[in-house]
Amino acid sequence: MSTPPHELRDADAQPGVGVLHARLTNLTREEFAQKYWARTPLLTRGADDFTDLFSADAVDELISRRGLRTPFLRVAKDGATLPEASFTAPAGVGASIGDQLDDTALWRSFADGATLVLQALHRTWEPVTDFVARLGAELGHPVQANAYVTPPQNRGFDDHYDVHDVFVLQIAGTKRWMIHKPVHPDPLRDQPWTDHRDAVARAAKDEPHLDTVLAPGDVLYLPRGWLHAAEAQGAVSIHLTLGVHTWTRHTLAEQLAQSALALLRDDPEMRASLPLGTDGPGEELALIRQRLVAALTKTDPTPLFHRTRRGQARPAPLGPLAQLAAVEGLAPDTQVRLRASLEARLEGRRLHTRAGWLDLSEQDLPAVTRLLDGRDHAAHELGPELVERLLRAGVAVPGGS
Repeated sequence: MSTPPHELRDADAQPGVGVLHARLTNLTREEFAQKYWARTPLLTRGADDFTDLFSADAVDELISRRGLRTPFLRVAKDGATLPEASFTAPAGVGASIGDQLDDTALWRSFADGATLVLQALHRTWEPVTDFVARLGAELGHPVQANAYVTPPQNRGFDDHYDVHDVFVLQIAGTKRWMIHKPVHPDPLRDQPWTDHRDAVARAAKDEPHLDTVLAPGDVLYLPRGWLHAAEAQGAVSIHLTLGVHTWTRHTLAEQLAQSALALLRDDPEMRASLPLGTDGPGEELALIRQRLVAALTKTDPTPLFHRTRRGQARPAPLGPLAQLAAVEGLAPDTQVRLRASLEARLEGRRLHTRAGWLDLSEQDLPAVTRLLDGRDHAAHELGPELVERLLRAGVAVPGGS
């Protein structure tokens, strides 16, 4: 019997992995969802020690030794972003690409009061990569990570709002945050604060909803749309911002409309040309509305939702040499497991993952179902031929990975 669509998915995507409670809010996911999620800011004092995730040493290593290129770093001062050419340069023989970070130029900018913004740390710093993957799995929304490094008594950005929710994790130093209520609640991705610049400026002059100083270990949660500005106090401030790119009803509506339009492509009447000399929708609109409503009622956007969701994050890192060694050394007692953060989903006999899809035989389904629990399994339990195929596809990895 085939597995019903959308019934099975990998254990890494299951709720309750505990990052939200254990390290960010001291609340269960249910408590956080009921009282704060997408509603109001939350300040948690002394939530955790985050130096295992990031530190001043990490900042120096990323800027001076990793050969980072733009756009993995931005530089901001007095509310403006500096041009990339002011802090990038070639790096000598064998590394002549011109958009690499110039640590000397960055030092001079920083000493002059500029904020350094290390972007997409979930791609460049392993502890953050793992943490972001766990948080994204728990929240069910994709998460990114940036670090903000601000000299004493400086701010990088003026009052603004973000189009995603954020968790601010104070790593070092202290920073004063001024929070004001939204002027445009729940903004969509294409509704940036600059669309409401005047309203933001006026609101920033009002009494703040929250005026607080974050110290190391503190966490501040802000739903999208809440206005904020922050200024370092008496020492260099380092904080991580975890941006939660929330799924919205509008997103689902877009996907529903796309699915309906795809269905209408198979309707000969909908592909027909409008009358010659037409100057507007006219009488055609009634028919189009009727067919569109029927398609909206009939279509299912779920496959598009999951396909889009898989494309919004990456699977866990995979080492090609370790993977080849696992393939070449495959034995009955070899331990393998599902690669983490794959967003793996078994729909019928097709396994969809962020690494691609695989069609399976009826006989393979029980073994793949076991693999989706995220635990280690011996090759002889799953079948050596299937295990080799999954290893080569980058779906399975050596046990303990």
